[in-house]
Amino acid sequence: MAADGIERAVEQTLSGLRRLDPIPPAPLPNAPLTLADLYRDHRVRLVRLAVLLVDDPATAEDVVQEAFAGLHRHWSGLRDEAAAVGYLRTAVVNGSRSVLRRRRTAREYVPPHQVNARSAESLAMLSAEHQAVVDALATLPPRQREVLVLRYYGGLSEAEIADATGISRGTVKSTASRALDAVSHVLKPKDAR
Repeated sequence: MAADGIERAVEQTLSGLRRLDPIPPAPLPNAPLTLADLYRDHRVRLVRLAVLLVDDPATAEDVVQEAFAGLHRHWSGLRDEAAAVGYLRTAVVNGSRSVLRRRRTAREYVPPHQVNARSAESLAMLSAEHQAVVDALATLPPRQREVLVLRYYGGLSEAEIADATGISRGTVKSTASRALDAVSHVLKPKDAR
């Protein structure tokens, strides 16, 4: 599969998952934004983002709950809804990083015993080609996976990814390129490698 084909496959898979998310309703004019509104409108998308980063639905739910708890603690300093959503997205990325660091530390002491099994729902949602892309994403280092997920699932620009991950725009570009190359290598047929 050519590099353009790999990028297209990653984009189709992750943007296809994004289209499954509910579209938040338009806010009522002059109605104050509440934490409950943000939770209702953005929780599902944030959980899917976390699942793509940590590859475990229960852990993803915990990461998102922690992000909302953090937002609640800082609610008085909130500027606007866009700032709140950005805060939540960044908190989910950082929480996912923490989970992955803890996993890596735990694996050094205890070998993994469980097979990484996806839910029946997630398997039913994805075709074989799309499942291969998601499996290929799971082989990437965390930063590369974050950049691709935020780019194609999150629909973020390079500048927004840089803000969410705390890296420069140039690093976002080079990381995305390396990640797509790595996915390309994983998705190549064995006889073509």
